[in-house]
Amino acid sequence: MFKNKTEEQARKEILNSVKEYYNNFLEKDTTFNEGDRISYSGRVYDENEVCSLVDSSLDFWLTMGRYSDRFEKEFAEFLGTKYCSVVNSGSSANLIAFAALTSPLLKDRKVNKGDEVITVAAGFPTTVAPIIQCGVVPVFVDVTIPQYNIDVNMLEAALSNKTKAVMVAHTLGNPFNLSKVKAFCDKHNLWLIEDNCDALGSKYCINGEWKYTGTIGDIGTSSFYPPHHITMGEGGAVYTDNALLNKIVKSMRDWGRDCACPSGVDNLCKNRFNGQFGELPKGYDHKYVYSHFGYNLKITDMQAAIGCEQIKKLPYFIDARKNNWNILREGLDCLSDKIILPELDENTEPSWFGFLITLKDNSSIVRDGFVRYLEDKGIQTRMLFAGNLIKHPCFDEMRESGEGYRIVGDLKNTDKIMNDTFWIGVYPGMDDNRLKYMIAVIKEYIKYKS
Repeated sequence: MFKNKTEEQARKEILNSVKEYYNNFLEKDTTFNEGDRISYSGRVYDENEVCSLVDSSLDFWLTMGRYSDRFEKEFAEFLGTKYCSVVNSGSSANLIAFAALTSPLLKDRKVNKGDEVITVAAGFPTTVAPIIQCGVVPVFVDVTIPQYNIDVNMLEAALSNKTKAVMVAHTLGNPFNLSKVKAFCDKHNLWLIEDNCDALGSKYCINGEWKYTGTIGDIGTSSFYPPHHITMGEGGAVYTDNALLNKIVKSMRDWGRDCACPSGVDNLCKNRFNGQFGELPKGYDHKYVYSHFGYNLKITDMQAAIGCEQIKKLPYFIDARKNNWNILREGLDCLSDKIILPELDENTEPSWFGFLITLKDNSSIVRDGFVRYLEDKGIQTRMLFAGNLIKHPCFDEMRESGEGYRIVGDLKNTDKIMNDTFWIGVYPGMDDNRLKYMIAVIKEYIKYKS
């Protein structure tokens, strides 16, 4: 088939066949008929992602390579940040982001076991898990409704002489009050990690300048799991403007090694056999010197190849999410006396991940019945992740011992979310017919129950 052809010609022929395969077998009919399943989120892609994936596979460079380098560069350029490190998931991004703060290279700002980090219990567990996994104490404060973000009025009350950082997420794309959280962290010399996994493309105006969330604190994280703003299937990223933190992040991701050479590259520093490290013999191969207890959390180049095409679509994805959220908000506004509808804070421009609905106190509607009705009508729903993380089995032992975490306040809104909140999708795969159907079904149920 490829006899007398160059590699470039053969590759082009393969990719043309891939395009044809996509058009005949992968491209889906997106027409909506009542009763069709409406997913809360999903992959949005075309032949370009499939071709890029196959193109990378033809290199058979199965670890990080040219596409990974390209993705890190282009993703950092999109966000306007200096450094980006891709990892194998958003959860790994959070782990690496927090673990980086435990590095001895940070000297007196190093986060030590027994120190404290301010966070919230209303969210996804992997915002909190790295804190606990590193032997640090999470300090939980409540969130506000209907923004569903950290209650900044509780920050000073949560502060102790052990506090070293704040680590919170922008809930479902809605930016938390970065002005007050950042000012608090600056005042007390605390690290700020922005879990940006649900908020890629959200913006916040701080000091008169609009910036992407994830780039205002010391470290930001993203997830590229299929429901998120862009997908690699699995994947994530850690980003920062701090050169030292970037060095630590890459070391932590790559086994904890001291050497900065990428895979397949030797002696980038030209001093591979000249250094003195720890108690190793002088000249010990720098590629096998370890400055941290790290991990191996790299992605494959095939994942990055998909991501490179997804970045091109990101502006469209962001606009579509905003538009879909606005349609739901306007369409359900007439029910604001029956249910609590989501709101954004001032100085924010969210790139929404979902549309939150909370039942009012003393409502005749029960969340479980509401959700089951929507699901029966083909509308997929989700809880606000853990609801109240502290109530989950993973906290059983800690809760019984009364050790390992602190609570400041009563977490009243967190418990309200656990009992009375759910959300529906706004992802770019939605269209007007699906959105109108969801609005109609929600109105139908509330009218029936009122």
